[in-house]
Amino acid sequence: MSNTIVLIDSDARIERTVETDTTGLDLFADQPTTAAMRVNGVLTDLDQAIPPGAEVERVDISSPDGLDILRHSCTHVLAQAVTQVFPEVNLGIGPYITDGYYYDFGNIDAVTPELLKDLEKRMKRIVKDGQRFVRRPIEHADATEELAEQPYKLELIDTKGSGAEGASVEVGEGGLTMYDNVSRKGDVVWTDLCRGPHLPSTKMIGNGFALTKSSSAYWKGDQANDQLQRIYGTAWPTKDELVAYQHRLAEAERRDHRKIGAEMDLYSFPEEIGAGLPVFHPKGGVIKRVMEDYVRDAHIKAGFDYVGTPHLAREELFHTSGHLPYYADGMMPEMDDDGQPLRVKAMNCPMHNLIFRSRGRSYRELPVRFFEFGTVYRNEKSGVLQGLTRVRSITQDDSHSYVTKEQAPDEIKHLLAFIRGLLDDFGMNEYYLELSTRGDDAKKADKFIGTDEQWAEAEAVLQNVADESGLELVADPGGAAYYGPKISVQAKDAIGRTWQMSTIQYDFNQPNRFGLHYTAPDGSHAEPVMIHSAKFGSIERFLGVLVEHYAGAFPAWLAPVQVVAVPVAAEFESHLQGVIDQLREAGVRVEEDFSDDRFGKKIRNASKSRAPFILIAGGEDRDAGAVSFRYRDGSQQNQVPVADAVQQILEHVVRRDNHDPVAPASDETQG
Repeated sequence: MSNTIVLIDSDARIERTVETDTTGLDLFADQPTTAAMRVNGVLTDLDQAIPPGAEVERVDISSPDGLDILRHSCTHVLAQAVTQVFPEVNLGIGPYITDGYYYDFGNIDAVTPELLKDLEKRMKRIVKDGQRFVRRPIEHADATEELAEQPYKLELIDTKGSGAEGASVEVGEGGLTMYDNVSRKGDVVWTDLCRGPHLPSTKMIGNGFALTKSSSAYWKGDQANDQLQRIYGTAWPTKDELVAYQHRLAEAERRDHRKIGAEMDLYSFPEEIGAGLPVFHPKGGVIKRVMEDYVRDAHIKAGFDYVGTPHLAREELFHTSGHLPYYADGMMPEMDDDGQPLRVKAMNCPMHNLIFRSRGRSYRELPVRFFEFGTVYRNEKSGVLQGLTRVRSITQDDSHSYVTKEQAPDEIKHLLAFIRGLLDDFGMNEYYLELSTRGDDAKKADKFIGTDEQWAEAEAVLQNVADESGLELVADPGGAAYYGPKISVQAKDAIGRTWQMSTIQYDFNQPNRFGLHYTAPDGSHAEPVMIHSAKFGSIERFLGVLVEHYAGAFPAWLAPVQVVAVPVAAEFESHLQGVIDQLREAGVRVEEDFSDDRFGKKIRNASKSRAPFILIAGGEDRDAGAVSFRYRDGSQQNQVPVADAVQQILEHVVRRDNHDPVAPASDETQG
């Protein structure tokens, strides 16, 4: 017998007649990179029969869903290998994560590098065996009996995974299922509680996987529970992709802004102050000041008025804004002022609302734009803090535009153009947009303020502006702020990593909660729309990203030290000092090395400083009234007249050229 199915291939819908018991393995037999299939929109194992009339879509192993399935399949192989070494292991949860996977284990020895190597070898043998992943529905009572020696699995079954991060890969809505690893002889050699789907067999995992590290963990993330051993791994469709990923990891480690910050003496994180509270050293302060000067001037040119607000406010202010009812976990604990609770601010917008409300406003004034360098404080958990990119003290270039509904689209376009210009100027010129909306999950509805109509209108405005921008747009349903949807700019750094940077948020709630209004043309009171925007997002995070983007080799206009001056010998110091004085008079940041070190060591030290220009003066330079350049790429330009050298440096700095200066190709002294 046969039946008709619909095969979905990109945008095409193709009717196919197949045998009644046709599986995904049959249907996609000529496409060996098929990891799974979607049957009527549901991810399904390839060995399942396709029902009559079903819509079927192939899932390639290189697709996002395919990579998740590959990585989750690896967790089962890892757990099988651990069980071989520790038969009494208590199995936790093994989800896929970004670029990899992990599995938590109880009742095993501490994980050492030697154990990781042994487990990886065992995994390779399991992969080579070509064991099939076979799905098996199971009743609750039978699962409880089969997993009687696995306390964490039993708890997941009883609680449906409640409170356990990553548990959705094993339990959730619907019935329970086990996945058996079946050998070529047909024997079940290992099994685990799982929702699936999985690859057809372990052989499809290939040689593109590796174990990466281990750490301690706690059951359900609670330190009051059992301590577990967490083993991490990564998996890719091919060995080449694995090697490329490992190279990216090594490059990311080389660029780590915490390491470079210490090497360049930019900032530090003193334990005496507290986690997530960085201090900026003089050289880091230079970069921070340049960033602040840039964005302050840019805001003023873009029509913003500079304002300032205190770090503390009465708690009731944040009840009015909605932050305490909807964002209390992100705020610092309350303080007491003679019975009056105070809060350190986690955002500036409530206070800007009070400035807007401080006097009457006319429609003729709108847009009203406020801008502030305000340091706010977020109660970030210690486990998520990471150098400058995730901190508790956040200096925001925070702005709020108060506009009519009709003005909102143009204001958002204005802000997006501002952001794009800023990112381009700082050399972050590869980016896309992400539109965060309320989403359709009814369970999350109570996390948002406002009516369906308000949300639909706000989301449509942002959607239209994003579409008109011509930039790639990615949907983020459920990711909106409690008071309205937002556009965030996702910028890629030099090694292809994506960072959330700037944001634009449409707020129809706070104007109402604060009773904001303006006088309309007909004399009535009308409520404005409030547009939140942060261009850097936070100066700390943006700076941390810049350090990694440039690997500390900042463009000349941003570099904390723009020129390092090195005399060949002490007798040429006075000549070089004259050049240094001219540069400093022009505002160039110069360091000189007039130490007793040998010339070669001075040059090595200057190179380590990552300064874009190294100025050298020897006898021929002095006699010719010149200096020589050495650039970051190692090229040189000799005996450049002093006036020309100063002009070359100034021009490069003033035009904010993000490319490294290099010796002219025609210069015979390049080398």
